[in-house]
Amino acid sequence: MDLLDHPLTQSSNHFIKPSLTSKLKPPTTTAIVTPEMELLPSSPPPTTTTTEDHRRPPPRQPKRFIKNQIPDSITTDSALNAAMAALPSNYNFEIHKSIWRIRSTSARRVALQFPEGLLMYSLTISDIITAFAPSVDRCFVLGDVTYGACCVDDLSAAALGADLLIHYGHSCLVPVDNTVIPCLYVFVDIKIDVKRLTETVRLNFDPFDHSIAKKQLILAGTIQFATAIRAAKPELEKLGFRVLVPQSKPLSAGEILGCTAPRVPVSQFDDGEGEVVLVFVADGRFHLEAFMIANPRIKAFRYDPYVGTLFLEEYDHKGMKECRMNAILKSRDAKNWGIVLGTLGRQGNPRILDRLEKKMGEKGLSWTIVLMSELSPARIGLFGDSVDAWIQIACPRLSIDWGDAFVKPLLTPFEAEIALGDHPGWWERKSVALDDSRSNCDDGVDCCGKTEGCCGNDNGGGLKGVDENGGDYPMDYYAQDGGEWNSCYSKKPSRPSHRNTVLK
Repeated sequence: MDLLDHPLTQSSNHFIKPSLTSKLKPPTTTAIVTPEMELLPSSPPPTTTTTEDHRRPPPRQPKRFIKNQIPDSITTDSALNAAMAALPSNYNFEIHKSIWRIRSTSARRVALQFPEGLLMYSLTISDIITAFAPSVDRCFVLGDVTYGACCVDDLSAAALGADLLIHYGHSCLVPVDNTVIPCLYVFVDIKIDVKRLTETVRLNFDPFDHSIAKKQLILAGTIQFATAIRAAKPELEKLGFRVLVPQSKPLSAGEILGCTAPRVPVSQFDDGEGEVVLVFVADGRFHLEAFMIANPRIKAFRYDPYVGTLFLEEYDHKGMKECRMNAILKSRDAKNWGIVLGTLGRQGNPRILDRLEKKMGEKGLSWTIVLMSELSPARIGLFGDSVDAWIQIACPRLSIDWGDAFVKPLLTPFEAEIALGDHPGWWERKSVALDDSRSNCDDGVDCCGKTEGCCGNDNGGGLKGVDENGGDYPMDYYAQDGGEWNSCYSKKPSRPSHRNTVLK
């Protein structure tokens, strides 16, 4: 749901003054020089030739062109460009690349998948592909609901005999080497007025206006505005802001999903001279809420690029954590479990299912596996009291946002780890940490010679890294450095990223 706000998410917005600049600026192109573009030496140094050297293949020359570079015959095709004029000029559907991919692979049956906000353009794109890709016999649109990149439906496309699936509007959470047929991801980059974005931020957070607290900015958004975010960062730095564009791999820098958001170490970013705030570029707040859950101590503002307005967004962290804690505690006494494996696209991950089944077997519990495309309280309620608690392997936000609507506890894989006793709850981590800290210092005040407390917060008490609502709730469902409960397809050891480093 990158392009539309979540239908059941309510927002309490506070209006912030917009900028007066409103003209759409054309994108700029930056020339990039790569090592492959360097000139070869005109006269190589003499070498001694031996019989063995003659058997060796000649040294490989530097590549001067990308193998799959789109030929000029496609990019300069006047008929194709005229047909593309029927699409919004500020939406990049990457038609040229799609046509070249189809021609180069001679795909005959092409499946197109869109989120609901882009379905209105599906038939136009289908007509263009059919007209300008001679190898295509059939181009069809997958009509099932598509909430995000987790819903990429290569399985249905393969069942329909498709040679290629083109998925629009989301980043590639499911790697192309994991899909059963070739898949092309089109992010649908949207051009916005970057000048208006930076001016709106300056008017509200002017770093040189002493009447306004100095702001250190975290800049993020949905994948459609990733290009605009990268363009806005240097412009905001010219205005005197310190700007961080965070990244949670495998997502792009600055990209946030409704289930995956990086945790920003504010202590490393804050220079102590101002407030750290988030400016999130999106037309809805569903994905923003993931960042707010993962970073409860960072004030969040949402910039709507379509109206050029900045909104202060708030989230009930205490209420959410209390609801999830109660569901976990209630499910700890469950004997009969139900595990829902989502079948909407690739939402359900068999690896998580295998992990949960192993844990259930080790603890002697009874469980039932249910395959379901979309969960609802009414459908889950049909199972009655035969199931004491549920675990859903689909979307964590189903439990976080609507868990109270279900009669029985509906847990995420992360919450299931807590309920089964394999991982401490966030409220339990706080209690243990506080007990340990108090045993090593004088109540967290004036300890280690520091007035703020080496194990306390700025006021001398509490615990660093733990908020007043009982610790942090991770939003790492697709993060490479996330917990073992998550659904990332390419788990890698975490390492520092230069993108998350702010140079003074």
